[in-house]
Amino acid sequence: MHLYIHIPFCESKCHYCSFTSLKKKDYEEAYFKALLEDLKFQFDYFKLSKNSIQTLFIGGGTPSVVEEKFYEKIFNFLAPYLSQNSENTIEANPKSSIDSWLKNMKNFGLNRISFGAQSFHSKKLEFLGRQHTQKELFESVENAKKNGFENINLDLIYDTKFDDKKMLDFELLHLEKIKKNLKHVSAYHLSIEKNTAFANCFHFKKNAPRLMKYFIEQIQILGFKQYEISNFGRICKHNLAYWQGKDYIGCGLSAVGFLKNQRFYTAKNLKTYILNPSLRQIENLNQKELCLERLFLGFRSKVGVHKKILNTIQIQKANELVANKKLELKNNRFYNLNFLISDELALYLAP
Repeated sequence: MHLYIHIPFCESKCHYCSFTSLKKKDYEEAYFKALLEDLKFQFDYFKLSKNSIQTLFIGGGTPSVVEEKFYEKIFNFLAPYLSQNSENTIEANPKSSIDSWLKNMKNFGLNRISFGAQSFHSKKLEFLGRQHTQKELFESVENAKKNGFENINLDLIYDTKFDDKKMLDFELLHLEKIKKNLKHVSAYHLSIEKNTAFANCFHFKKNAPRLMKYFIEQIQILGFKQYEISNFGRICKHNLAYWQGKDYIGCGLSAVGFLKNQRFYTAKNLKTYILNPSLRQIENLNQKELCLERLFLGFRSKVGVHKKILNTIQIQKANELVANKKLELKNNRFYNLNFLISDELALYLAP
């Protein structure tokens, strides 16, 4: 089984962010008490045995703005369930991931950390609403390495209005400076989402496929091989489980879980979640919906799409795409040869 835990607290809201995040004041103690109750209920509901959690991912929000003392009971509960070789990831902001916090997270059993850098450039950081500096980013990565984190990821955002070739080269130059300390890079093109500070500001996005392709190619030249549309380097086992359609538990505010053909949603309101953390809204997915999900997730990653989930017409269309060198057929799986057109391929083959 795979486990996602959501920590919704942030010091401030980034301009592009559509994830559930809240100011941390006054609610941390009540939230973590509810979170522990949620975990216990879900583990009992799914009948989890010892050593059954293969991957853990703690995301947000900004998990690093929460003091380590709030995590202690959570990890005391989780410890027996984590398998010996489990991948245990936590997200962090370069500004709040101080040395003592990193040390405690490592001692709790976390072995992978993901820094939300987004950019090395001060003008772009300000535009995105990020609070950290380039100096703080470099220091955080160095401190994570010093405290025993060998598996470190860095998130970047590109395709903003600032991202001409000069800006991308600036990002790549600074990425190269710290690549020795990194095992993974995530590079996300800017999305303009509803209910964000960037909502309807479509001119903030560059929409330049040529530059997107250039940035992806250059990240790979630095030694981080692309295995998903936005991910490069040592494969994140937790995310890979999502793309493979594996079962996972989601705990925390606005978290999502998945089992066979059902999706489980927690409460989206903080006070509602604290009052009833085990409450779930359940969505039943039919075969058509499951197939469409496999198409989208399979084509955007190295997972691919197995023939057995496709009907005769879909297989015929897929074979045409193979002939046109859009897909590759290998061991009864269709693989996308260009992740940037993954959505188009999925929609073309949609049931």
